Amino acid sequence: MQPKVIINSKAFQLILKRLCYELIEQHGDFSDTVLMGVQPRGSELGERIQRELKSITGIKVPFGKLDITFFRDDFRRTEKLLLADATEIDFVIENKKVVLVDDVLYTGRTIRAAMDAMLVYGRPSAVELLVFVDRRFSRDLPIQATYVGKRVDSIASQRVSVEWDKIEGEDKVLMFSTDKEK
Repeated sequence: MQPKVIINSKAFQLILKRLCYELIEQHGDFSDTVLMGVQPRGSELGERIQRELKSITGIKVPFGKLDITFFRDDFRRTEKLLLADATEIDFVIENKKVVLVDDVLYTGRTIRAAMDAMLVYGRPSAVELLVFVDRRFSRDLPIQATYVGKRVDSIASQRVSVEWDKIEGEDKVLMFSTDKEK
């Protein structure tokens, strides 16, 4: 199956702006709020959100990158050597509202790992989740996003990929089949 574009570049930009305005509506001046991108792909979204918020409000919201490699429940189930991404958090999260940012919410296991990893750096007063794509109906854990770019109905044999202009050459979201038989 050829990849299907489910969000094109124009819609991508509109969704990004909408998510920023939702954050502004809920967090005002962001005086007690920080953004934390889940490495690797959530950090790209988090950086874009931070830049867009600055262009809209003039406020540079604190942003960090969180590596979850060794907090995952499946990290020892592969023969492949795992390489961790750098965690970059240069602010205190104690008693702050943390907005965890990731590109796709699927089973919830990545977010569970992110919560565990985040708690190493302090105890926030609240945690919210922002995702660009929510693959609903696929949860292993009862995790829901506070801010959602687009909800997508998909089956286990499908994959959703958020592609970035900076990395893949164009902002878009693709869905494709991982079935070998098709």
